[in-house]
Amino acid sequence: MEESSKKYISWPVLAMMAFVTVIGFEDIMYNFKNQGMGVITSWIIMMFLYVVPYALMVGQLGSVFNSEGGGLSSWIRGTNGEFLGYFTAWTYWAASIPYVVDSAQSVIVGFGWAFTGSSSFQNNMPNSIFTLLTFIVFIIFIFIQRHLSNSMEILSTIGGFAMFGMTVLFVFMSIVGLIKSGGHMATQPMNIHTLLPKFDLKYLTTIGLLIYAVNGAELVAPFVTQMRKPKVEFPKAMITLALMTTFLTIFGSFSLGIFFDANHLPNDLKMNGDYYAFQALGRQYGVGNVFMYIYAWTSVIYMCALLAVLLDAMTRMLISDTGEKYMPAFLRKKNADGLPINGYILTCTLSGFIMLLGVFLPEMNDIFNWLLNLNGIISPGVTCWIFYAFMRIRKNPEKYPSEYVFIKNDKFGYIAGLLLLVVTAAATLFGVAPQDVPAYSGTWWYELTINFIAIVILIGLGAILPLIRKREVEYGVAFNRKQWSIMIGTTLVAVIAMVWLGGTHLAIKIGLIITIGILAVLLLWLVGRKKPINVKQES
Repeated sequence: MEESSKKYISWPVLAMMAFVTVIGFEDIMYNFKNQGMGVITSWIIMMFLYVVPYALMVGQLGSVFNSEGGGLSSWIRGTNGEFLGYFTAWTYWAASIPYVVDSAQSVIVGFGWAFTGSSSFQNNMPNSIFTLLTFIVFIIFIFIQRHLSNSMEILSTIGGFAMFGMTVLFVFMSIVGLIKSGGHMATQPMNIHTLLPKFDLKYLTTIGLLIYAVNGAELVAPFVTQMRKPKVEFPKAMITLALMTTFLTIFGSFSLGIFFDANHLPNDLKMNGDYYAFQALGRQYGVGNVFMYIYAWTSVIYMCALLAVLLDAMTRMLISDTGEKYMPAFLRKKNADGLPINGYILTCTLSGFIMLLGVFLPEMNDIFNWLLNLNGIISPGVTCWIFYAFMRIRKNPEKYPSEYVFIKNDKFGYIAGLLLLVVTAAATLFGVAPQDVPAYSGTWWYELTINFIAIVILIGLGAILPLIRKREVEYGVAFNRKQWSIMIGTTLVAVIAMVWLGGTHLAIKIGLIITIGILAVLLLWLVGRKKPINVKQES
């Protein structure tokens, strides 16, 4: 009776849920800017050699750990214990920081287009004002989500489907317009060589952004156990996902080649390209900026709702998922409404830190591109945990039985997980090299410097927090006010000094940056290792 009354998710519904999560119009635009029409070949390779096995591995992990909700941190916790589970939760959260900052910047860019109908608003804005507005957006949405959290979740879901609909509409209308115009395309010549990417070092630095564009299938993993026949239906859903994603990315990239010359792309294509595209589509159909305005307001509503949901969900997830053992008490503190207020402060502080790193770049477009490329480093790095967890369950299949299994032979399954882990880790490492700026220029070195600083701070802090928690348990408080003041001041001075040096043309700047980093860490260790005095008075 229970079996007959249970509600199941059909494989087409699950495929669509994953599809909306995985790919968007901006993802197609970003990678088109990186690789031109050659990205079409990259998408084909990615879909069948990466996305399909990745999604099917996620399905098995979701099936194994279905009682724990199927989240990434629960997979690592189940295979490697509490600490790595905590650290996975932290890195997943840390990867969200550049993403939410990028989302906040996209809100500002979207409003600029929605109100002015052009890129003039953001193109003429000083970096300092852009950074300030981004931070104000953060503060506003921290307050908005408190009162409208349920509405924001519904709005983000509707907006996600609307954005997907706009992408499909663009592809369809572009192809129809191409046929009506007699096949004229901006990209010339259009032949097999145009569709092949140039496999060089620059190409390797762009793979991380491809992975960033297609990851996210782990979000639907918990639903594998809600299918009637997961062994048959889940592979169908994931293969359908790969086919739909392949179709959209290939024809989406081809459609962009109709309006943009892939050999001479605008420098601000990543920031403004999706609006340029709908503007060009409107001109093709003789309706002016109508399509662009529809897209701009759809994008603004979706990004605002998504930002509010993310700021709340990522903070709550981190605080609740890591528990008391590794997370300091002051970060778990909640106000009268049950909100982790200090967790929000940490989120805003680290987001502000990321904004500070980019404020010294030459133009607003450079800030946008750098932040986007930072996502292409950190996000694939976090994805490595998925393949590591998969390798662990295939190494010990008796301990981790699953209703759904990807590749029946455990050795082959393990090797498949290892290969994807190596590819993803390599993409992460190559992604550290700056893009969108002349190689080895002053800006290139500056971006390389702040890439390392951002990664070390975001990931390194996750390793430090358990030590702080240990001191809280031992002494009642981790540090006294004097220790906190010295450590915070040292960190700020060191970061500002390294950021400033990264933008100079000094021949020895790399050596100076390393020296400052070592001295700062040494001072932090010397101050932080001491027992906090006056504990009773301060507690």
